[in-house]
Formats: sequence, structure tokens, C-alpha cells
Amino acid sequence: MSSVLSKAHFLRSASAKQDFPNNIVAEIAFCGRSNAGKSSAINALCGQKNLARTSKTPGRTQLINFFKLDGDTCLVDLPGYGYAKAPAKVQQKWQRLMEDYLTIRESLCGLVLLMDIRHPLTEIDWTMIHWTNHYQLPLYILLTKADKVNRNHTTKAMTLVTSKLEQEGFNCGVQTFSATKQIGLHQAQNKIVDWLNSAMKK
Repeated sequence: MSSVLSKAHFLRSASAKQDFPNNIVAEIAFCGRSNAGKSSAINALCGQKNLARTSKTPGRTQLINFFKLDGDTCLVDLPGYGYAKAPAKVQQKWQRLMEDYLTIRESLCGLVLLMDIRHPLTEIDWTMIHWTNHYQLPLYILLTKADKVNRNHTTKAMTLVTSKLEQEGFNCGVQTFSATKQIGLHQAQNKIVDWLNSAMKK
């Protein structure tokens, strides 16, 4: 368990860019579809059960939530996207908030994109991948809920995702992950800590 991540605690929620915390040197954001298991992943990575709120109803995270780590670093839980039952006006507000954050946040040093291993690379996932490439933001992909598929499916999903990313010319890390069974937990923790350490040295 990373001692850096285990110290995570809730800092604040933001509904507009003026709510973003100041004096943060480095932060890593988590994004993904509403049912990708984002909050569960953050809780598992930090070794805490109730750090990020989980819900049986996808799309509950409508704000950007900041979790403070050691020093001037943060983890950031972005609103889940692609939840069709949310009203159009609400979805548009989420989208504007996400765009504000992703385009102006200078302390952002990496984006972790979560995709359900059973339904990877949706159209909106590709939008996020192209966006990170355009802004030259480091990207790391977690194929979540790996405990729900067998080894054969896992291998096929990894091969599919990595090959399609290579075909499109994207260079980013991909791994399988399960918050429930802690599959790939240490690998993901190490990646996040490495990103933060590198950013703090700049």
C-alpha cells in the first residue's frame, strides 16, 4: 500500500472553475463512463472504503471532487460521462465543467481513464483519448471489473485495446484492474505515485 495514497482525504467539491483549489502543484484525474467503477477504484487505490462516494445509481458524481495527498498534490474524481438517464441540461453542465477543468488546470499531470473490460473503447472513450493526445497529457487506462470475466476474455480485451491504440498511433499504458479483488492494484498505485513524483521534481 502506497503511504502517499493512503493519506488521501477529501478536500472539496467544485461545481464551477472558481471552486478549483489553488496552490496545488500536481494532481491526477480519474475519468470514465458512469458505470466504469471510478469511485470504487479510487477507494481501492487509497486503501479506504468511503473516500470517494460509490452509488448503485451510475452518474451520481455531478461535481469534481478533490482529494488531498501529501504536500501540494491531489487526486481528482471527475463526473462520470455517458449516463443517458441524466437530463440533457445536467449533462451539458457536466460537460462544460469537465472541459473547464481539463483545458485550464495547469497542475494536471496525468489522466487515468477507466473502462469496463466488458465494454472498452466506446465512442466517448475515444474522445477522451484524442483529447489527451491533443493536449499532450499523459494517459493511463484501467480496464476495470476484471474479476467479472475469465482469463481468456481478459487476454482478448487487453489485446484488442492495445492493438487498436497502436493502430491509431497512441502511446499509453493499459492494464487490467479490479477494485473488488485488487487485481492490478499495486501496478496502478506505482504508476500514479511515479507520475506525482515526476511532476513534483519539475
